[in-house]
Amino acid sequence: MANPNIVNVTSIYGTTWVQAVGTSATAIVTAASSTVVKLDALYVGNIDTSASYKITVDLYRSSVAYNILYQVSIPAGAGLDVLSKSIYLQEGDTLRLTADTASKLQAVASGEVISSA
Repeated sequence: MANPNIVNVTSIYGTTWVQAVGTSATAIVTAASSTVVKLDALYVGNIDTSASYKITVDLYRSSVAYNILYQVSIPAGAGLDVLSKSIYLQEGDTLRLTADTASKLQAVASGEVISSA
């Protein structure tokens, strides 16, 4: 895993990622080879109108999951702003989401994909 130099970039693309959150850890964003992802926002919404559901968010690096949130409850019909500040994903890093129940939580992330290749 390299950490590309973001001073000499070849491209910067603003991107929005979306995902219906399932019960197994699934990537919403992955930093590909020769890229860094500056993740500016991550929102998770509960689309159920009668029950709360739990979300886990982790940064997966070198086969280790580092929890950002662990089983945080989102009330019925509510949303959660997960990031208070931007974070960078280095080449090979993955931001993963896991719910306690499938098809009840939806996520939207936005940021920039910065390429040095």
